[in-house]
Amino acid sequence: MTSQQIQAEIAELKMDYIRLQGDMEKLESTGHPTMIEKAEQRLGNMEIQLAELNKKLAAL
Repeated sequence: MTSQQIQAEIAELKMDYIRLQGDMEKLESTGHPTMIEKAEQRLGNMEIQLAELNKKLAAL
């Protein structure tokens, strides 16, 4: 993977992360605890992916 590919993947993941945070706010206001838990898990997975991508980028 090139540096540009990793940066593009990071940018896409960040956009998805921000979108999911907005979705979670809507879910909280409408009271869907099960869906909020799933969204929180997805956010956690995204954070792990971001950390891995940043490590790859730093190693280049």
